[in-house]
Amino acid sequence: MRYNPRLLRVEDLRDAYARLDEIGPTDRGRDIMAPKMVHRVIRVDDLDNRAANILKQNMLSIGGEVSLPRDVFEYGEKRVPAVISGTLKHYRALIARLKEQPFGLRALAAELEEVLAPAFREEERTLVLGGREYRLGERTLLMGIVNVTPDSFSDGGRFYRAGDAVEHGLRLVEEGADILDIGGESTRPGSDSIPLDEELRRVMPVVEELAGRAGVPLSIDTTKAEVARRALDAGCSMVNEISAMRLDPEMLPLVVERGVPFCLMHMQGMPKDMQVSPHYEDVVGEIAAFLRERAEAAIRAGADPSNIILDPGIGFGKTLRHNLEILRRLPELRSLGYPLLLGTSRKSFIGMILDLPVEERLEGTAASVALGVAMGADIVRVHDVREMVRVVRVAEAIAGKGRWRDLEEE
Repeated sequence: MRYNPRLLRVEDLRDAYARLDEIGPTDRGRDIMAPKMVHRVIRVDDLDNRAANILKQNMLSIGGEVSLPRDVFEYGEKRVPAVISGTLKHYRALIARLKEQPFGLRALAAELEEVLAPAFREEERTLVLGGREYRLGERTLLMGIVNVTPDSFSDGGRFYRAGDAVEHGLRLVEEGADILDIGGESTRPGSDSIPLDEELRRVMPVVEELAGRAGVPLSIDTTKAEVARRALDAGCSMVNEISAMRLDPEMLPLVVERGVPFCLMHMQGMPKDMQVSPHYEDVVGEIAAFLRERAEAAIRAGADPSNIILDPGIGFGKTLRHNLEILRRLPELRSLGYPLLLGTSRKSFIGMILDLPVEERLEGTAASVALGVAMGADIVRVHDVREMVRVVRVAEAIAGKGRWRDLEEE
């Protein structure tokens, strides 16, 4: 007799209910068992060592686990990390208990609730761009890249002339781009910043022409508030900013005032020096902390949280190992609760893996985009829109997104 044992993939409550429904439990049993089937491992940092011990005692008492550093029991003031492991049922009980505890544990309870909120309920997330509503999670949006620069790493200035850039943008829309991202300043490794007047001269004719012809929302890729202001006036609906609003003090107030979506990207250093020995103790943990802080700063400045998009900054101050680790651990960044933009297209880490020049990185880009979709990216920023539309749609079908979620037998 064979019992056919196999491991089940249970990522969330939806998966848990689906697997239970296959065997037909009672409604009551279904509701009791589902939260016990969804497991989460959460790392937290900077705990008071007394709080860490209380956290461990409480989680152990309800059947979960907490791992602490070996020296956590030393006396005196000490801040330590912890790794918490348990089911959604464990976390629900733990959060209730932490709300009654001292040493900062009430604040930790609130943060755990925030991180786990999507696991406890299916939240509809909507991004509004140029008056259009995009229901995130149903499908991945494709952002087509329009570089109006003479020294772009990817196209070598092929679309530097305004007319060429406009025609390129229109072609990307025909190929399926949901958004066009227009930039006039190269941010490739080793590049220098350009003067305001030069950046305006490059991008404004392109923005003005595409605003009237493209038929899709436009994004302006810039670190200068004045460029963003004029582009928004001319019809752009979004600001894509590589410094997470740190370079120009007027940028954050501008996007808050205009009420437009904006992308906060992580970058270690500046384009001129960002690839000179980048170093992290924990690349994903440090990126998560940075992006969370920048999002909170934006909210304190008056930004609507629904307008915030995050980008881990693949290739911006990262080695090959860093980039690969970010892609493997993308769900950790997804858990911050904001839409995630991923830009891997033609980048040097692909060239390092395949030992190929930039013009031969299509298949490598496709692999990284497909993985990004499966890992939860909401927007992928790409050069080769026609090919990546096909890659994304198949990846979505395999991942069970959108109309593929409840596909019935024909």
